[in-house]
Amino acid sequence: MWIAARDPASHDFAVANGCNVMVTPLMKGIEEVENLVDKFETAVGDHPEVPRPELMVLRHTHVHSPQDPDGWRPAAEAVQRYYRTFDAWFGNDRTPENGFLEPSAVSKFEGRPEFEPESLRRTAMIGTPDEVVERLRRYEELGIDEYGFWIDNGLPHEEKRRSLELFIKEVAPAFA
Repeated sequence: MWIAARDPASHDFAVANGCNVMVTPLMKGIEEVENLVDKFETAVGDHPEVPRPELMVLRHTHVHSPQDPDGWRPAAEAVQRYYRTFDAWFGNDRTPENGFLEPSAVSKFEGRPEFEPESLRRTAMIGTPDEVVERLRRYEELGIDEYGFWIDNGLPHEEKRRSLELFIKEVAPAFA
C-alpha cells in the first residue's frame, strides 16, 4: 500500500504502519524533494521495528527530443495551465461547463515565479532524455526507490505518447 505524504505526521503514520510513501514536490525544486526525503528518513529512523518501506516521487514529466531545443516550452506551459486549473477548482468560485473549468488567469500568479514556464521547466521533470536521466540520477542518490511519471499535463494525446516513448526508450534503460 502507498500513502501520499507531505508533512512529518503523514510520513510517520505511513512508515509506522508499514506503508510505502509517495511524495509530490508539486511546483517546487530539488530542495523540496530533499526536504521530503528528510521527512521520510526521519520517520524511518523513528520506527526501526518496521521494515524499510519504499519511497516514490511523483512529478509532472515530459521528455522532448534533443532536436527541438524549445520542446520544453509547450510542456511547461501545460503544467502551468494544470496549476491554474487546480487553483480554479480550489477557489470554488466558478461553475464547470461540460465537466471542465476554465483555469485562473495568468495574471493571478504574477509575482509568483514558481509558476513561470521557465521555473516549471526546472522543477517539473521536463527535458531531453539526457537532462531527465541526469535529474533522475540525483533522485537515485537521495535514496528514492520509485519514480512516478505524472502525464496529466493537458498536452494532446500524441504529444504525451511521444514523451512517454522517449522516456521508455531513452531514459528508463539508463536505470536497468
